[in-house]
Amino acid sequence: MNYYRNDSISVDEFFQIRENSDALLEYIDGFVYMSPSPSTQHQRISNRLETKFKMFLEGKSCELFHAPYDIELKNGEIEGTKIVIPDISIICDKTGFTDARYVGVPNLIVEILSPSNQSHDVITKLNIYMNYGVKEYWIVNPMLNTITVYTLNVDKMYEQHDMKTETGEITSRLLLGFRVDLKYVFMK
Repeated sequence: MNYYRNDSISVDEFFQIRENSDALLEYIDGFVYMSPSPSTQHQRISNRLETKFKMFLEGKSCELFHAPYDIELKNGEIEGTKIVIPDISIICDKTGFTDARYVGVPNLIVEILSPSNQSHDVITKLNIYMNYGVKEYWIVNPMLNTITVYTLNVDKMYEQHDMKTETGEITSRLLLGFRVDLKYVFMK
C-alpha cells in the first residue's frame, strides 16, 4: 500500500482530493493511502464471494456492499478518523448509512490481498478492524489460494476461526451456515 501523500492532512482536505481523483484512496488518521487497481484474478474472486454472500443473505436483514464504497469507522470509543474501502462489507446495522458512505462498524469485512498491499491488510487493517469491533474479518490471499477468517472473541481480540488452503470449504462464525468452496473461489 502506497502513500498518496507523505504529509498529514485534514479529513476535509482528503474529501477535496477525493472529489478530483479517480484513485481508490483511504484515510487513516491524517494519512492518505492509495489502493492498487484490482487485477483480473482479484475481480473474479471478489465476484464469486459476493455471489455466495448475496445468495446467503437473501431475505435477511444484512446487506452486502463492495468496493469502491467508503466505510468511515466509528464506534464512540476510538478517536481519529479512518475511512477505508474494503473489498466486501456486510452491514447489519442500517443506522450508519449516509448518501455518500457508511459511518459505523460493518459486521463482516473481506479484504483480497494484492502483492503491494499485503502488510496493510494483514497487519494495519487487521488491527484497525479488531479495535473498532468488526466481528469477522476475512483475508483472501490469491497468491497462496488461502482464506483466513478471524472472529472477535469475548476479550475483543481476533482469533482464527477458520483457514483453508486451495481446497475445502471455508465457514463463517458470524453467518451461521454460510460456507464456500475454495476451488470455486480460486478457479481460473
